[in-house]
Amino acid sequence: MELNGKRALVLGAARGIGRAIARTLAQEGARLALPWLDWPESVATLQTEFGSDGRHLLMAADLRQEAAVAALCSRIAQEWGGLDIVINNIERGGMPVVHGDYSRPVNHGEWELELGTTVRSKWLVWRQSLPLLQRAEQAVVVNISSIAALVGRSGPASLLFSDGYAVANRALGVLTEQWAREGAPRIRVNEVMLGLIASRHGPGTRGWQQLTPEQRQALSGHVLLGRTGRPEEVAQAVLFLVRDADYCTGTVLRVDGGYLLGGEPVAEMPPGLVE
Repeated sequence: MELNGKRALVLGAARGIGRAIARTLAQEGARLALPWLDWPESVATLQTEFGSDGRHLLMAADLRQEAAVAALCSRIAQEWGGLDIVINNIERGGMPVVHGDYSRPVNHGEWELELGTTVRSKWLVWRQSLPLLQRAEQAVVVNISSIAALVGRSGPASLLFSDGYAVANRALGVLTEQWAREGAPRIRVNEVMLGLIASRHGPGTRGWQQLTPEQRQALSGHVLLGRTGRPEEVAQAVLFLVRDADYCTGTVLRVDGGYLLGGEPVAEMPPGLVE
């Protein structure tokens, strides 16, 4: 897909991974719709970077609310007439190292918030944006998920991945495949499954700051590449699926540095007994 002039809805662009994706698509010539809700300091820099030339649309929207998603898509329809790209990057996952157990009073409603934001919000965006995507000759959706779907709250990552977050990301895999069927043949739907990325379950997060050096080493040591990932590396994976992967739909691209394969070293080949 040639991206110059394409219309892209990018969720979560105020910070980290979403910002890197927005920046990468803009550099390819795409026009961006960038909804935001919180993180005032990050929103200020978002407006400085993308809000000055009138090429992009920036608006406040609580994407957990169906009416807000409908209003967002209505605005896009009025301004642009349709959509070519949706980057479904919205989530909520309270890290156990920060939030503790769900039974704590401060965590009342946290389970529902994790599922509601990570799954239902993405579903709302898909349902409301689908008519706009169907107006394009070719369109693409990328869902952003986490290896929590496969790891759960286990191993070194049990300090970072909560139960509800793991369940929500597991459910997203089902939706990626369902939406690929619904969108075919003109709308491709794929998923980028993230490991430990800076600004999300990696450096730059409150949870990572709470870990001891030994705990951080256990996490990094579980990654075959020996380090956490960068938002720019995620953006390049998303760009591949949007721009280059014309024959991929219903596909999950795992960007985890080999975390899922870590912790299982390959033994040296034994000499054998038979002659």
